[in-house]
Amino acid sequence: MAHQLAGLGLVVLTLAAADATAQPYPARPVRVIAAQSAGSSLDTITRIVANKMSDMIGQQLVIDNRGGAGGTIGLEIGARSAPDGYTLVVGAPSSMIISSFTYKKLGFDTLKDFDPISMTVNAEGVLAVNPGVPARSVKELIDLAKAQPGKLNMSSAGVGSSSHLAGVMFTAMAGINTVHVPYKGGGPMAAAIVAGEAQWAIAPAAALVGHIKSGRMRALALSTKTRSPLLPDLPTIDEAGVPGYEYTSWNGFFAPKGTPRAIIKSVHATIQKALADPDVKQQFANQGLVPLGSASPEEFGKFLRADYERVARLVKIAGIKPE
Repeated sequence: MAHQLAGLGLVVLTLAAADATAQPYPARPVRVIAAQSAGSSLDTITRIVANKMSDMIGQQLVIDNRGGAGGTIGLEIGARSAPDGYTLVVGAPSSMIISSFTYKKLGFDTLKDFDPISMTVNAEGVLAVNPGVPARSVKELIDLAKAQPGKLNMSSAGVGSSSHLAGVMFTAMAGINTVHVPYKGGGPMAAAIVAGEAQWAIAPAAALVGHIKSGRMRALALSTKTRSPLLPDLPTIDEAGVPGYEYTSWNGFFAPKGTPRAIIKSVHATIQKALADPDVKQQFANQGLVPLGSASPEEFGKFLRADYERVARLVKIAGIKPE
């Protein structure tokens, strides 16, 4: 009898253990490493999406801001985290891709150490000039730059930033020579154009639209291939004189490499539902953005690899060396 009871106890323990491992995901709060500082555009977007996801799954997504060294510290922590679905990472091109070409040593490899899950936004940039610049179209700006080679200043948010590479791509494709003046961040970059220290830049629309609407900057064109609901009357650079030009800046969710596919698919599905929510769409609109997910984790992975190759070409053109 004792032997039978012991056997029964073993069966009960085995069933209990099996039940514990079969708990639906997520069974506890999930850490989301936002690889930029609190208050940044990436942080704001991540919080909008994560808050809605928390409501949907009944577990808190806890934002962990890690903005040091251009977000690379956060990505290194994410890459070394357990691949169990309880650490997710949100990155942008500056940290996920451009850092690979601007840092000599990184504690992670973007293409090898992360499983892509989904994009959340792919933001258009705006080619804008100081109002005193005598150019009211892309063609006029190109003509002006060709007439005064090396005289116009292009501001950026820093060497290797998205605004730097967007500008490099424009000058290369337009065949013009302007002077790159890097600043420490998007705010100072925009302020330089307003003050007339720099004459032009290509930067995220959300960062410039306030200056554009107040008349402190003049928008000439969009960096995307399609027009924007944010500035519907503005042509694209591609339409306005530089065929084939396209530069956008995205944010997206990743997981440490080796995270179970079932969890990747579950998080992907939740992100798509959150991005489709009317409240999330309105909060994005308040930031001058439109949410944009990915059809599948695989599609986001293909996009990431293509963007990596594109940035590699631009870095070579810009002559950027790792430091």
